[in-house]
Parts: sequence; C-alpha cells; structure tokens
Amino acid sequence: MKYSSALVMAAASVANAGFCSDAFEEFGNFFCPNAVKQIKYSGLDISGKYRAVATMDNSGTCTFEDKDYSGPIAPFDEDLTMHFRGPLQLAQVAVYTPSTSTSKREAPKPHSKRHGHQHLHKKHHEHVHAEKRVDVVSAYIDGVLQTWENNWFGPSTATAEATATAAAAAAATTAADSDSSSAKSTTTSSAKSSSSDSDYVPVGDYGRIAYYNAKEQVADGLVFLGNYGDPSLSGTWDTVWGSSLAYANEDGSGAAASPTILKAGTIADTSEVIIASDKECDGDCGTVRPGSVAYKGFAGSDKVFLAEFQMPLSGNPGTNMDMPAYWLLNGAIPRTGQYSKCSCWAGDNASPQQGGCGEADIVEILRSGDTKAKSTFHFAAGTGDSHYFDRPTDSTMKVAVVFQASSSTASIKVLDDDFDFATSLTSDQVEDLVVDESDFNLFSLMSFAS
Repeated sequence: MKYSSALVMAAASVANAGFCSDAFEEFGNFFCPNAVKQIKYSGLDISGKYRAVATMDNSGTCTFEDKDYSGPIAPFDEDLTMHFRGPLQLAQVAVYTPSTSTSKREAPKPHSKRHGHQHLHKKHHEHVHAEKRVDVVSAYIDGVLQTWENNWFGPSTATAEATATAAAAAAATTAADSDSSSAKSTTTSSAKSSSSDSDYVPVGDYGRIAYYNAKEQVADGLVFLGNYGDPSLSGTWDTVWGSSLAYANEDGSGAAASPTILKAGTIADTSEVIIASDKECDGDCGTVRPGSVAYKGFAGSDKVFLAEFQMPLSGNPGTNMDMPAYWLLNGAIPRTGQYSKCSCWAGDNASPQQGGCGEADIVEILRSGDTKAKSTFHFAAGTGDSHYFDRPTDSTMKVAVVFQASSSTASIKVLDDDFDFATSLTSDQVEDLVVDESDFNLFSLMSFAS
C-alpha cells in the first residue's frame, strides 16, 4: 500500500496507527505483522463529487453528470447495499438506524451481558478525563524516519457531548422524513417477525430495520439480489451490458422469479449475494438500468451493519476462487451496472480514487486461499489499512460496521461470539461498538484527512 506523507502523519497521531513501518509484502499486497480486532477510519467529513449516471439505455448509451456530496460521512450516507462473495456461510445479518418513534411502552432492555463492552465503554470515558500523557510517535515519511510528540488527545468532553447531541437531533430529523415505517416486507417466513410495531425504542436509540437468520429462515426488511438478470425469471440480460440485478435464488447461484430467502449453506466461490432493503425503487433512485430489478439500500448518516459469517477454505484453484469477501457498495452502482462501465463506481479516469461514489471493503481476501482479510475504502479520499483481520475459516465471526456522524468515523469491529443481534440497540451499545479496542495491539486507526 502506498500512502501520502500527509496521510501517514494523520494516521500516526495515535499510538498504533494504520501505517506500520514493518509491513511485509505478499504477492503485491502489504500486511502489518499482526491481526487486529478493530479498524477505525476517521476524518470522513470531506466534501467532494463523483460522476453519477445521468442516462442509460439498452443500446449502449451511458452519460454522466457530476454530483456533489458533503456531510459528516458523505458519500457513505447514501444508500448502501451489502455484498457477500463465496466461499461464505452467512448466518445472520442485521441493520440498525436511529429510531424515530417514541412509545409509552418500556423500551427493550439491553442484553444482560455486555460482552465485555461495558469495560471498554468505561475505559473510554476514563481516558477522556485522564491526565494527558506524553506520547512519542515515529513514522517513515518519504523514506525518512520522523519523530514528534503527540499532543492531540481528542476533543474536550463538552465539545464531544455538544456534537453528539446535535448529530442525534439531525439523525432523528432525517429519519423522520423516510417512509420506512410504511414499507411492507417482500419476503416471508413461517416464523413470526420479531421487529413488529411493538418494538419501538426511544429517539436516540437504534431500531433494527432489517434482519436475516439462516437457521430460522427469517428475512425481514430486506431482499436478496444478484447480478443474474434473466428475462424469463427476473431482471434482464443483453450483449451490451450483460446481466442486470435479479432476485437471487435460494442458494445465491442464479436468478429467481420473486423474492426468495437465502437458505442456510455455503455460497459458492463463483457466486455473490447482494442484500438490499425491501423498499423497491419507484422513480426515486436516480438512474436505473431499464429492465433491472431495483431496490434501495440502507441510507442515513448513522447506521449499524451487523453480520455473522464463516469463510471456509474451499481449496478450489483458479482465478478468483477461494477468495471470499464482504463489502458495502453505493446502491446506485448495482442498479446500473456493478461490473460494467456504466456506474458511479469509477472516477474520471476509471479509478475510484479519482471520484467514485463509494465502496467499503469490510473483510476481503485478496489472494486465493489466503487467511488474511483486509479492509479498504474506495472513493475520492479513499485509503486502506495494512492491518488485517483473521479469516474465520472454522467458525463464524460477528462483525459490526458503524457509520457515526458525530465523530465522522467508520468503524469495523470484531464482536464477541455471544453478541446479540437484538431488535434494538441503545445509544450506549452503539458507542461501545465504536469506542477504541482496549488492547492497542488489536486496534488500528486510519484517517481520510488529506
């Protein structure tokens, strides 16, 4: 990985930054020596623009127009879809956003076990009030070892509380304008949905807006899609753009005629499953490929993605085999052409680093059979971390991805095995998902700041 000098200085402003001077190279990819449990990306409040698809037709016409973005986590406040490539066994998925409903009923209580997060949360607040200490930071900048005293210890408590309060109010206002409360589910299950209207949580807490459980075959508030367009089933296909989005069949290997629940099992090496919300586009999703199945992703400046999955070793040889991945895409990309040139993924010179609309690689294997999973953000200010997560080959792993407006951060954190994908999360629980891992050897911080 190549980093600019400015990025190295920003990332090195904490004790254990995303940059490491002892990174090693394997087949063109760089890795720090040890795996981590959390990677946090800060400084996401950078304005920019990307090329949005303006028009698209089946004759091959595709035109673009510039779209400006700004905000605490833009452009990742736009709707995002979840993507899973095999070999992968998906056990659970849950998506949370700030609740917009109040109720006289008592809100669901937090899980009785805080899974170690109570200790982290307490430690975080103790750190804010602790006496400042001197940290000496070293980093290689343009090949020269630079050393300086770190004298930045985060915002004051008053500033942080004021920012958080303002952000919570803004998030509640934004969410109140959505139509999520009236949307109907497009998938069914014999099991009763656990996210009924009796599960409201107070404003400022987070409600579960989408949930999937493979074992129980529950799919609520979401739909399974894939790039499997088949005019006889769903979506479309032609020699110009290839396959469009379609409903995915039960094993995620092809198209289905209608929304279908992904069965428990292994998504094949050659298959990719996409999860969107159950809200179908109705002329309100921007440009959509003609004939394509089109659903909205999950939008908002504050949102939590929880996923539980296993990435077993398949041992299959060949290009792109045994390379599982979990990533998030701007929902506009698959609605036009995820694997064609007609999408907002690329910048002016076919590079997401020059203006793409947003991709966040959460846990991605970059070489066949490897067990080191990396994380990378692709957009105008994109960057990646040389630290890695251990690939969960023998058992499932639970991962939280939190976009937090008040801190302009995106956090990826490995959770304890007993973390509950409950119908709601309190604000304190969400903060626990974002707060720095207590063991600095298992924590990495990157910065988008230029």
